[in-house]
Amino acid sequence: MAISFENALGVHPNALDFRVQRTKVLASNLANVDTPGYLARDLSFKTVMGKMTPNGVQPQVPQMMAEAKYAMPYQNSKDGNTVELGVEQAKFAQNNMDFQTSLTFLNMKLSGLAKAIEGR
Repeated sequence: MAISFENALGVHPNALDFRVQRTKVLASNLANVDTPGYLARDLSFKTVMGKMTPNGVQPQVPQMMAEAKYAMPYQNSKDGNTVELGVEQAKFAQNNMDFQTSLTFLNMKLSGLAKAIEGR
């Protein structure tokens, strides 16, 4: 009987890929905090993961980047930059914790599969 890793691992590899892509978007925002006219962007986990097919196929990475929406600032700036340093740092930290959580779940799944293969 063959093991389907897509079924066995569930959504966790897709969640990790999403977190990596969101890290890139948030890092870009932080890098451009002082760039006049720069518009902050963000990815929505619910939106991107909602586009997965029933068999677990994830959207392609370029499509994920196209899903990045412009963020609405809490306070406007004179130079038109919508990046708010504290907000972006908080999003980055939260995304990092979510990445670690997804990685832990994936490691637990792989450990369980290894035990099942070994017959333990």
